Amino acid sequence: MLRTALRNVLAHKARLMMTALAVLLGVAFVAGTLIFSDTVGSAVKKASEKNLDGVAVSVQAIDPDTGKDGKRTTLLDDKLADKVRALPGVQSVRRDVTGTATLAGPDGIPIGNGWQNRAANYQPGKDGKDSRYPLVQGRGPANGGEIALAEATAKAAGYALGDTVRFATDGPVLTKRLVGIVTTNDPQVTAGGSLALFDTATAQKMYLHPGQFDELVVGAAPGTDQKALTAKVREILPKDGAQATSGTVIAAEQSRMVTERNKALSQTLLTFAGIALFVGIFIIANTFTMLISQRSREIALLRAVGASRRQVVRSVLAEAGLLGLISSVVGFALGAGIAVGLRAVLDANGAGFPDGPVIISPAAVLSSLAVGVVVTVLAAWLPSRKAAKIAPVEALNTVEAPPAPRSLVIRNSLGALVTGLGVAVMFYVTTLKSSDDLPIAMAGSMLTMTGVIILAPLLSRPLVSLAGLVTTRLFGIGGKLAKQNALRNPRRTAATGSALMIGLTLITGMTVVGNSTQQAMDKMTAKGLKADYKIETSTFTGLDAGLSKKVADLPGVEAVAPLRGASFEAGGYYTDLTGTDLTAVGKTVQLDFTSGSPAHAADEISISRTAAKEKGWHTGETLNATFDDKKTAKLKITGVYEDNPLFDSAFGATSLVDPHMTQVKNDKLLVKARGGASEELEKQIRHALGDSPLLKVQDHADLRKENAGKIDTVLYVVYGLLGMAVIIAVVGVVNTLAMSVFERTREIGMLRAIGLARAGIKQMVRLESVVISLFGAVLGTGVGVFLSWAGGNLVSQGLPTYELLLPWGRIGLFLLLALVVGVLAALWPARRAARLNMLEAIGAQ
Repeated sequence: MLRTALRNVLAHKARLMMTALAVLLGVAFVAGTLIFSDTVGSAVKKASEKNLDGVAVSVQAIDPDTGKDGKRTTLLDDKLADKVRALPGVQSVRRDVTGTATLAGPDGIPIGNGWQNRAANYQPGKDGKDSRYPLVQGRGPANGGEIALAEATAKAAGYALGDTVRFATDGPVLTKRLVGIVTTNDPQVTAGGSLALFDTATAQKMYLHPGQFDELVVGAAPGTDQKALTAKVREILPKDGAQATSGTVIAAEQSRMVTERNKALSQTLLTFAGIALFVGIFIIANTFTMLISQRSREIALLRAVGASRRQVVRSVLAEAGLLGLISSVVGFALGAGIAVGLRAVLDANGAGFPDGPVIISPAAVLSSLAVGVVVTVLAAWLPSRKAAKIAPVEALNTVEAPPAPRSLVIRNSLGALVTGLGVAVMFYVTTLKSSDDLPIAMAGSMLTMTGVIILAPLLSRPLVSLAGLVTTRLFGIGGKLAKQNALRNPRRTAATGSALMIGLTLITGMTVVGNSTQQAMDKMTAKGLKADYKIETSTFTGLDAGLSKKVADLPGVEAVAPLRGASFEAGGYYTDLTGTDLTAVGKTVQLDFTSGSPAHAADEISISRTAAKEKGWHTGETLNATFDDKKTAKLKITGVYEDNPLFDSAFGATSLVDPHMTQVKNDKLLVKARGGASEELEKQIRHALGDSPLLKVQDHADLRKENAGKIDTVLYVVYGLLGMAVIIAVVGVVNTLAMSVFERTREIGMLRAIGLARAGIKQMVRLESVVISLFGAVLGTGVGVFLSWAGGNLVSQGLPTYELLLPWGRIGLFLLLALVVGVLAALWPARRAARLNMLEAIGAQ
């Protein structure tokens, strides 16, 4: 029987090729994900370990205070550093100052990635070089007018030695001369950030105070026990101002963080790989069902000469296992290529993964091969059971009888039950109020999709018949034959259409939710913001309070409303308070009051409708508030307004907020222009604010573009990942048609004999393909819209302006693509059918 299984695989190479391709693509996705995760994880871990090379103990400041000048105060100073250096077993003490610096790149566009834009002090040794930052060109900075950059940073910003570098920390633009270019293994920098280095005195002046440090990095003498040395360091540290951590613990924590950071991406990719394999199951099961139907006489003969049912099952499963193994091996090789390509694509888009070899672990190899083989064998299990039930007497038949129709009552009943349960869960989801209930929505979606897949044979009849009316009207006898062929075996049509349905359900659902979310965010922006510009920093470090006056003095500016925050507790409730200019806020923010009026005095506040409802506060009520700095105040509620995303739970005057802020800075500036937004006014605003690369000056169009960009990026990623499932579904259509043509060889010969031309044969096969593809597309689109409608309720809880808006253009495009898929999938089967010899086809067994 094993030899028989091998012979069958070799005898039906062309028929099994498409099935092998489905398994191959799914395994490639799984293998690529596992190899990519292992490769990137290993590279980042090695970079982290290299960056920590020589670090025995790290002494860091705990919660340093930030003064009104914006600089931190720490207890790590030269005196403490000298005490640590004097401990037995200490070989060196590195005194680090750290901060952030955002560089202006070409055309003034900031480079780097927000908080990953690191700044540090360059600490030369006796040879004039810093071993942590090896020089590539030039020398290290030696005074307040000089700067050194990481090699990747200088390249990204277009700077060369001798150039004047423009950058900002949290204030106005600074300039320094580039004197050195270095390399670094810092994972934050290699992962898309930037690195700027200053001499120690300059770094302390910018971020701390003279003689203070953020970290003391202790190097141990050879043979020193790291744990014992860490304990000695802890003994001499201030109790509340500093902490010591061993290098081993830091390395372990960084390794854990790397794993967590890559975990989300890996899980996402594996999810889509699972979808691809799930789609492949339909194709594999379809293929083996058709092969067994074609080989029924052969199997009956084996039964007649003594093969048991168990041997027949084992033979089919062995055939499937062999096919899965071969496909998995090829798929794994393709997956390695996908992993390398994925890394290159992400690096080209700024991911900045560290260099490192491709890692192919035994776990990745075994998992990928196991997945491919198990999926293939499981998909072939039911067809193998069907093969075992073929009676030996069928081998004696001289006339090939059509297979008896099988009842779908049990399948339809089960499908109705599962679909009903899924729909009930999704209707329940429409009543939920928290995004934490997302797992319930996902479970309901899976139940609904599974139920529809089970019901697909039943649903295929009315949908295919409806499509058949159109094909018959437009294409005559070719269209009628296509409809009848699609209806001849509803199980096969359903399995083929379901593969396409799964991909389109997910794509449609994501598109509808994404489009509705985008429109909701646009509405929120337009509704809440009357100002023409919103100004903030890319690092969210805040804007100097005095800058708002500079913007207000510009000739084209009508009003400027600063926004800055504080918090207070009253009546057992913790509340965020936004301070603003009460005379300008009405011109820059859309405020709709449900009761009362805006605050207009220093001891008055207005609260949002949600806050008022949750806390039971009302207009006219006076609160006994205790701020974070323990100062108290009596605050009168003057009105309740509809929730606005620009404000927290309440707003009041800046004079109410300022006394409770450590450093008075604006989170945002809202600017109302006299003649509306203009390019010239934006330039004037940027110039008034010092042309800092930290600045984000956005008008309504910029805000909409930013929102749309984030959502479109997610959608394009989803389209790309789900594209694999759709490709596999296309393979399934090709496979089904090719094998269907083989089954109908004699029938096609008869059609040719009674006058149907080759063109008519091609048209019949193409139309059958189009009908099956459109069946899957319509089913997928309908289910996707339903799931997005029900699940959209969870989105609306965090986005009050959310409402379901169908993107008819994109949905129409999906249906058009399904039509194209049907035409393309039929090219080879239609050509093969048309080229059949008429007489040989009629005489085929």
